[in-house]
Amino acid sequence: MKSKLDLNKIERPLVIAGPCSAETEEQVLNSARLLQKEGIQIFRAGIWKPRTRPNCFEGVGSEGLEWLKTVQKETGMQTATEVANVKHVFEALKYGVDILWIGARTSANPFAMQEIADALKGVDIPVLVKNPVNPDVELWIGALERLEKAGIKQLGAIHRGFSSYEHSIYRNIPQWQIPIELKRRMPNMPIICDPSHICGNRVLLQSVSQKAMDLNFDGLMIETHPTPDQAWSDAQQQITPTQLTELLSSLKLRVEHPDGISLDTLEDLRYKIDQYDNEIMAILQKRMEAANSIGQYKKDNNMTILQSGRWESILEKHLAQSKDTNLSERFISKLFKAIHEESIAHQTEVMNIKK
Repeated sequence: MKSKLDLNKIERPLVIAGPCSAETEEQVLNSARLLQKEGIQIFRAGIWKPRTRPNCFEGVGSEGLEWLKTVQKETGMQTATEVANVKHVFEALKYGVDILWIGARTSANPFAMQEIADALKGVDIPVLVKNPVNPDVELWIGALERLEKAGIKQLGAIHRGFSSYEHSIYRNIPQWQIPIELKRRMPNMPIICDPSHICGNRVLLQSVSQKAMDLNFDGLMIETHPTPDQAWSDAQQQITPTQLTELLSSLKLRVEHPDGISLDTLEDLRYKIDQYDNEIMAILQKRMEAANSIGQYKKDNNMTILQSGRWESILEKHLAQSKDTNLSERFISKLFKAIHEESIAHQTEVMNIKK
C-alpha cells in the first residue's frame, strides 16, 4: 500500500489532528467531519492506548479501525494511528490506515522496534517515531535507523517531550536540545512536534507550538475532540476543532533563508559569536589545566577528589551572580555542573596515573 502523503515534500506546518482515543464510531466520525470543515487533511485517533496501570481505558481495539476506514471514505482524509507491536501493525495495514506512528514506550525498546521494523518491510507508507520516554537521542536515532534498514523510505520523528521527576509546568519536559541534536545528526529527517503530550494541558499549547515553528519543525500533532472535557483519556490536553483553527491562525511562520534580504548583518554577528566561542574554549582549556594541577596536589596529599563544601560554594556564588545578568539560574546551574563534571574527570585521570 502507498500513502498520498510525501514526508519529503511537506508544506509547513503539516497538521495531524484528532482525538486522543477513538471512543465510539459517532465520536470518531463527528471529530473527522468537524476537522475536515476546518481544513485538516490528516486525522489521528488512538486505537490501542498504552496505559501505565491496568483497569484504565486501553482503547477500543481493532473495532475502531473500521471507523477510521469510514472516515477515509466519507471525508477523504488520511488516517493515522499508533502501533505498539506486530499485531497492531498487521491490523492497521489490513484496514488501510495511511500513516503509522510508534509511541514513546515502544521506541524505548530496541527489541520491539526491530520486530515492528521487520513487520513493515516492503510497506510504502509514512512511519513516524516518537522520542523515547527518557532523554536519549541515541535510542531515538536507533529506532529510526531500524526502520530505515527495513526499507521504510517515508520516515519522520515526533517530539513529544521526556518524562522527568522534576517539578515542571509540562507533562513531559520538552528538552528542545534533544530534537535539535537529532536534526543535526539526521538533517533530512522531518520532525513533527506533539505539543499535546509535552504540555498535558490546553493552556501551553500555543506557546509550545510557536516554539516548534521557530525551531523550524515541519509540523504539529495536536489532540482535538468535539467535547474535550468529556474525553475518555487525556481530557485536559485536548482542544476543539475550532480552537485548533484559532491556534494555527495565531502561529507566526518564519523561514530559514528568506528571499530578497542581505545576510551581511547576520554574518557580522555570527563572526562575533565565533570569536566569543574561541575565547570560551581557551578559558575552559586553562581551567582544566588548573584542575589537573589541583588533581596532582590532591594525589600528593592523599585527598579526595570531591570537596562538597567547595563545590557548593562555587555553585551558590555563580547562581547569585546570575541575578545581575540576563542569564537564567537554570542555564548557570547546567553550565557549571557540566564544567564541574569535566573537572572531576580530569582530576580522576591524574589521580590514577601510575608512575
